[in-house]
Amino acid sequence: MMLIPTHHFRDIERKPEYLQPEKCVPPPYPGPVGTMWFIRDGCGIACAIVTWFLVLYAEFVVLFVMLIPSRDYVYSIINGIVFNLLAFLALASHCRAMLTDPVRTCTEMAITLLGRGVSFPEKLDKPVSGRSKCLLGAVPKGNATKEFIESLQLKPGQVVYKCPKCCSIKPDRAHHCSVCKRCIRKMDHHCPWVNNCVGENNQKYFVLFTMYIALISLHALIMVGFHFLHCFEEDWTKCSSFSPPTTVILLILLCFEGLLFLIFTSVMFGTQVHSICTDETGIEQLKKEERRWAKKTKWMNMKAVFGHPFSLGWASPFATPDQGKADPYQYVV
Repeated sequence: MMLIPTHHFRDIERKPEYLQPEKCVPPPYPGPVGTMWFIRDGCGIACAIVTWFLVLYAEFVVLFVMLIPSRDYVYSIINGIVFNLLAFLALASHCRAMLTDPVRTCTEMAITLLGRGVSFPEKLDKPVSGRSKCLLGAVPKGNATKEFIESLQLKPGQVVYKCPKCCSIKPDRAHHCSVCKRCIRKMDHHCPWVNNCVGENNQKYFVLFTMYIALISLHALIMVGFHFLHCFEEDWTKCSSFSPPTTVILLILLCFEGLLFLIFTSVMFGTQVHSICTDETGIEQLKKEERRWAKKTKWMNMKAVFGHPFSLGWASPFATPDQGKADPYQYVV
């Protein structure tokens, strides 16, 4: 029995006769650059709403149960500023992760040259012509048409990969997402909490989201602990503007929420950083796919996600990563 290499277990067809371009519907005209990316998935939208509700609930308890009734104004001001800043950055990171197209891709990335490395260093935000037409975003559906394949002017030895699910020419390291209904390059996973796939273009925002949620959860747990001690030492009717039973219920719910999300987001943050440093997505690790791309240092992998060079912008959800010399489109095939 002949063994098949692991990397053959992908949604691709290697031979042109199996591409069946005549069965592909021409893709819709791509929207203008800057068009908002949003996945219309009911479960994802519900999870995103729940995420915002939980953060706003924590905001309510921290401000109106613990900080505002406190007589220590310095304590209240400092903790209020820190908590609100972290909560704002967490929600901003959530929005960027949810509304950012998870992929930077170009049609030439669907062409794999056998036997040597291929580089695609051109900027994707400038108009180009010919075979190197660039499309911002996830791989468009239905672009594996006969006319489009002929327009690539493939030479002997060049191979195109096709996804049979969305009928698109598939770049290397791309996987099909059944929720987004697209092929996503360097897809780590689809996260319902951000209602989007985590890919090469929004991984930074997802990592920041998990980090800031973990920080506000830890901060809230510490403040709840101090508030309980303060209420035990003094009269419960004086440590909160709410009744003692209501105060206890609100604090216990916040404590449970903070502990749950601290564990969850800390683990997710650690796995994401490990995935970035090893330049191997979660799907690639699960499928144990053969590594066919150039190996880079951990620092270069971090700069490929967060931007080049290192700056305070790494911690900002408003700073779009500048790839600089950290070119992510390097392959050894």
